[in-house]
Amino acid sequence: MSDNKINKVVIIGSGPAGLTAGIYASRSGLSPLIIEGMESGGQLMTTNDVENFPGFPDGITGPELISNMRKQAEKFGTKFVSGDVTSINLEKRPFTIEIADEKILTKTLIIATGAKARYPEIDSVKKMIGRGVSACATCDGFFFRDKTIFVIGGGDSAMEEAMFLTQFGKTVNVVHRRDELRASKIMQDLARSNKKIKFFYSHTVSEVLGEEEGKVTGIKLKDLKTNEETDYQADGIFFAIGHDPNISFLNRQLEVNGMNYLVSKPDLTATAVEGLYAAGDVSDHFYQQAITAAAEGCKAAIEAEKFLLERNEVN
Repeated sequence: MSDNKINKVVIIGSGPAGLTAGIYASRSGLSPLIIEGMESGGQLMTTNDVENFPGFPDGITGPELISNMRKQAEKFGTKFVSGDVTSINLEKRPFTIEIADEKILTKTLIIATGAKARYPEIDSVKKMIGRGVSACATCDGFFFRDKTIFVIGGGDSAMEEAMFLTQFGKTVNVVHRRDELRASKIMQDLARSNKKIKFFYSHTVSEVLGEEEGKVTGIKLKDLKTNEETDYQADGIFFAIGHDPNISFLNRQLEVNGMNYLVSKPDLTATAVEGLYAAGDVSDHFYQQAITAAAEGCKAAIEAEKFLLERNEVN
């Protein structure tokens, strides 16, 4: 149960945004509390190799990077509590957050709960995430140089991913369930003019192959017009069918944009609610990188500190 202590800063989320916010807030003497959730660490926990995060010339695994960030946050005094937020009251400060039978009060709140990439409900797809199945071309495209790549999706994001991946792949195959793309005309034209990109219209993924080998070796596609299934050799499979921000616990108390991402003020992480900040993928539908999430966590902590200082609420 609550001990009526009012925290200065509470951070919901323990990915790069949340942990960086914890590092900055704790170094400022704000004694932050991170609610890490039952699935702590965010999407990096399923990323085998991170080679584009500054400071690691030989690369680092996602779980190692998260572990290092967590240790750094703890070193400066950040506290952690496990559990998922069951309810939250943002109508007045201090904000009230409930986890199971515990109530947590805080003067400022940083929401850094991230977003989950959408994958089809196919067992083989989920088992091969991080083993050739990805939802981030920028993160993982480099590993498929001169390989055969499949991109699943038909919107602008899928076309962008496909065109980006032509820098690495020998062939990039776009798979779309309809007989025409949903992408804007200019994006369609750009993709179709690229000789490395081929299209499978009216097809869906039935299975990802390679579980025994421990890495993607192929993909089984279903032709929706004939119902025939065919196996194709594949090395990498990228899903570009969207992301879902993790905001259900907010119960629609904060403004979202048309894609359901939290809305913050221009050039800031501050939301329309005073003392409340959104950092990382929960409010970023464009970059969705560990480094940009970390940067927003830094910004949110600095903004929260400034907010408390201006109101003489630091002590």
